[in-house]
Amino acid sequence: MDGAQFAKMLSDKHLFELNRMEYKYSTVSVKEFAELLRQNFAQPLPLTDFSGNKLFYLPNLAQTSTNGMKQLLSVPVSGQNFGLSAMTEEIYATFQIESIRSTRSSIRYILDGYAPRDEQEARIYGMKRGLEFIANRQNTITEENLHHLYQISTGDYLPDEDRLLPNHFYRHGEVFIVGGEEPRPGLPAERLPGAMKCLVDFANANDGINELHKAAILHFAFAYYHPYFDGNGRTARLFHLWYLVQQGYPAALFTPFSRYIAENKDAYYKAYERVERNALISGYTDVTPFLFYFCNEVYNRLQVDAVPPKTDLEVYQTALAEGKITEKERLLWEYVLSAYGAEEFTTKQLEKDFRNAAYATIRTFVMKFHEMGLLTARKAGNRVFYHVGGTSDGRPL
Repeated sequence: MDGAQFAKMLSDKHLFELNRMEYKYSTVSVKEFAELLRQNFAQPLPLTDFSGNKLFYLPNLAQTSTNGMKQLLSVPVSGQNFGLSAMTEEIYATFQIESIRSTRSSIRYILDGYAPRDEQEARIYGMKRGLEFIANRQNTITEENLHHLYQISTGDYLPDEDRLLPNHFYRHGEVFIVGGEEPRPGLPAERLPGAMKCLVDFANANDGINELHKAAILHFAFAYYHPYFDGNGRTARLFHLWYLVQQGYPAALFTPFSRYIAENKDAYYKAYERVERNALISGYTDVTPFLFYFCNEVYNRLQVDAVPPKTDLEVYQTALAEGKITEKERLLWEYVLSAYGAEEFTTKQLEKDFRNAAYATIRTFVMKFHEMGLLTARKAGNRVFYHVGGTSDGRPL
């Protein structure tokens, strides 16, 4: 294949849909093109496909924006393990992806520390336990910890037929993966121990792979192997976040990743399918279509909750250092950042949600932080709504 033809195919808008490329360039040309990509541009991974051959990816064809990286590296001011507002959306969206009914009010009820009242809230409680587990950086990625994460977040809430056998980390029988156009089997059960050990070793390897790419590769491979009878997608998304937390991305748990997936979950499932469909044509499994999807539809769209503008943060830190902010006000500010993010709230709502301050204390706090420019106020009738941000001029309402 000459250079001009190769360059034309490389820039084709259907690059990650080899079946469509075949119609345009011929089957022979596409197979030759795919082989040239593998030989000259693809990077092998220490993970295997169902045939025992290595997975590949093309690092230069899936780019993350600088903004997305900055968002994940930003340090939330909140003293919480995770953003309540962001993780309310994360849990709601992850259940949406799985077509499981839930409500934001029930999720918030559980995240605020109340006991589950029904089966739906028990599932939510499991997700809360999972988030608390991965938020602790001392809980490193091991097979034992992965098993524990699965059990507390999902496994303990499954019917008997979907549960793991005692002393088994992974399923002992066949499973079929649904969500795409056609169901397909997961990796045979007898191969799971070896494949999952490689996956965990890969997560811990210092191999120089872009960490955002690697998180998405882990996400893909976990769901591709499907190590459990149920809850694989949910655990894959937790695994993704867990890896980012371990790598020092403090805003990962203040970012509702699954919300971006749920907004177009068809594209999420199609990204998986493209990897497998392309492998039938090229003869090898290239995970780049999934990386390309994740970079464009998730990483490059990130909006991290609980990270106020730098100027606002400096105002707060200066006031704190000068002793102008009380301990109760510090706790309230951290709670507002975590619980509401960019959402509006009222003094009555904050009193109800915070549950550890009198109304007079709440009102003094919001008025003071409004005057400092840390909270913006909007009047609607007899009610005043506040949100984090420095566009307010601080004038009394």
